[in-house]
Amino acid sequence: MLSSGWLNDQRKIGLGLTAFGILFTVLGMLLLFDRGLIAMGNLLFLAGLATTIGFHSTVSFFMKKKNRKGSAFYLGGCAVVVYGWTVIGLLLEAYGFWLLFCEFFPTVLQFLRRVPVLGKILDLPILKLIFNRLQQFGGLPTTQYQAGASKSRSGV
Repeated sequence: MLSSGWLNDQRKIGLGLTAFGILFTVLGMLLLFDRGLIAMGNLLFLAGLATTIGFHSTVSFFMKKKNRKGSAFYLGGCAVVVYGWTVIGLLLEAYGFWLLFCEFFPTVLQFLRRVPVLGKILDLPILKLIFNRLQQFGGLPTTQYQAGASKSRSGV
């Protein structure tokens, strides 16, 4: 077992809370945008994130200068869901989530392409076309490391 590894008991609990948060949000959408389930999903997702990476790291992630716009949209969407405008709140949350976590999506896609069944599904021509178009239009932005490497190659 991993006693002192990166996956300690606190992180296991955090990942479980995050998974339940995603599950509750999806169930809330499937059950005709149930406000209670979606609000509970938001709460569990944020609690899971804070438990997984730590409270201080979570606050500093949401308060970084480059993440403030995404944080405002995501947390504002959570507030709008609680207020009762579920569809508008989910749209705001989705946009904020995209702004906050879009740098991680290429890494997640590379990981999912290595999973046996999902890899074959993601290699379908239509899905490849969609992901390539998103990357062309800036939907999957380059990270700071990639941007620095491209500048050094171009001599700028």
